[in-house]
Amino acid sequence: MYGQGLSEEYVGQFVRASGATRFQVATKVAPLPWRLTSASVVDACRASLARTQLRSLALYIQHWPGFALNAWSNDAYLEGLAQCQTLGLTQTVGVSNFNARRTRDAARTLAARGAPLSSNQVQYSLLYRAPERNGVLDACREAGVTLVAYSPLAQGLLTGKYSGAGAAKPAGARALLFTESRTRSLDAMLSLMRELGAAHAGADGVAKTPAQVALNWCICKGTLPIPGVKNAAQAAEAAGARGWRLSAEAVAALDKAADTLGDVASGAPFENW
Repeated sequence: MYGQGLSEEYVGQFVRASGATRFQVATKVAPLPWRLTSASVVDACRASLARTQLRSLALYIQHWPGFALNAWSNDAYLEGLAQCQTLGLTQTVGVSNFNARRTRDAARTLAARGAPLSSNQVQYSLLYRAPERNGVLDACREAGVTLVAYSPLAQGLLTGKYSGAGAAKPAGARALLFTESRTRSLDAMLSLMRELGAAHAGADGVAKTPAQVALNWCICKGTLPIPGVKNAAQAAEAAGARGWRLSAEAVAALDKAADTLGDVASGAPFENW
C-alpha cells in the first residue's frame, strides 16, 4: 500500500543499482478485507517479489491482525506466512501491531508449522514505552521474538534538532506534534542524552548524538530500532548507534527521565489491538 507498490519497486531498483549483496529486504502483507485465505498471503508475497525483483525476502510481515470482515482469517494468515517460508519466498516471517496474547498465539502457531515467529513490529521509544506496560515486550522476550521498534526517535522529538529557542519546526501534519510546551518539556531529557552521548564518545572524541543515544537505548532493551532516514548523513548517524552500549546505570537514568514525561509521542496504541 506504500505508494501503491512503488516503495517496493524503488527498494528493488536500489538493491540492483548498488550491486551489493549485503542487503536484507523486509516487506509486509496487509490483511485487506478481500484477503481471506492462506493462498492470498502467498500470492501477495509473490507480487512483492515481482515488484522488488528479488528471489526471496529476508523477512515477510503481516502488517495487522485481521479485524471485522476478516477476523476469522487470522489463522489463515499465519498459515500463509508459514507457507511463504516453506516455499522459500522468505527466510523469516513476522507480524506487526500484535498485542501480547496475539504474539504468544502466533508464536505457538508458527512454531508448530516449522516457521518460527521472528519479530513483532510495534511503536516503541523513550517517549512511547507502552509495550513495557501492556505485556507486548514481555511476550516477545518469552517467545524469543524480536520486538522491532518503529518510530524509535518519536518522529524526531528525540533528535534534539527541533528543541530550543528559535529551532525550526517540521512542516506539514507532523508540525502539530512539535508544540512549544511539548518540546520544552523535553529539555531535561535531551540534556541528559547529550551528557550520556559525551560520556560515550568514540576514539575520535566525537560525542554520540541524542538520536544515537535514543537508538542505543532501544538496543539495550533488546529491541531492534528502525529509524526513518531521509539522506546519507542521517543513515550514517543512525548506524553510529551500533558498536557500543549504554551502561545499565545510563539506561536506568533514561528510564527515570522518561517516566516523568509519560508517552509524549503521538500515535495510536495499535499494539493493544
